Amino acid sequence: MSISLYDASVSTYLQTLAAVSKFLEKGQSHCQAQGLATADLVETRLAPDMLPLRFQIQSVAHHSLGAIEGIRSGVFRPPADLPALDYPGLQALMADTSAALHKLTPQEVNALDGGDMFFEIRGTRMPFTAQSFLLSFSLPNFFFHAATAYDILRSKGVALGKRDFLGALRLKA
Repeated sequence: MSISLYDASVSTYLQTLAAVSKFLEKGQSHCQAQGLATADLVETRLAPDMLPLRFQIQSVAHHSLGAIEGIRSGVFRPPADLPALDYPGLQALMADTSAALHKLTPQEVNALDGGDMFFEIRGTRMPFTAQSFLLSFSLPNFFFHAATAYDILRSKGVALGKRDFLGALRLKA
């Protein structure tokens, strides 16, 4: 059995983006029920040296749609400046990222397979193929930031479980 680049990346991104959107909704509902401000969640960190929920959600977008854009252009970099989005802004970012990924066709993404690209950070340039970049760098980072966002919400009392993180499974039709 072979798996396409589209299925390994875009289909996976879409599954988890939908889950992230739903657990953000649960976070908003939790705040409303508890009389808490969602602004407090946006700046919550798991540890002092970790970045806040805002960064985690922005990184989910950057390591999904941004990764596809990076392999398309031949270079992927950390974002230069991230806007200080509020909670609704983070929710909109997830919706916009998902909508953009839904517009990509399997043919379009699969045509990128085997292409050369670079990851550039602080003067270092690392060579990858599109496939190795997505599988060894983008997807692990994508899941790290999605899991960290989930953990931040859990740490603030949002009722989430594993099924919330997994999202809609791609069951055999």
